Amino acid sequence: MKRFATELSGKTVMTEDGQVLGVLDDFVVDTKTGRIHSLVVAPAESVETRLFKTDPKGRLLLSFRSLKAVKDVIVTQLAD
Repeated sequence: MKRFATELSGKTVMTEDGQVLGVLDDFVVDTKTGRIHSLVVAPAESVETRLFKTDPKGRLLLSFRSLKAVKDVIVTQLAD
């Protein structure tokens, strides 16, 4: 199923094993290929932000292998 990126903003982002990472705020897109490079996520309080790459606002910059939107949740497989 195809969706507009704006429909995904504000959804909870979690890993395949159920760890809640936070709320989707934005995407980083490669303008040459159109490929989504990473997710920009406002971190959940329980997330150790020092374990992730962050932007100047403290949001997580998550590279991923796969992404599935299921109702109000985005399930992602993070890249190594």
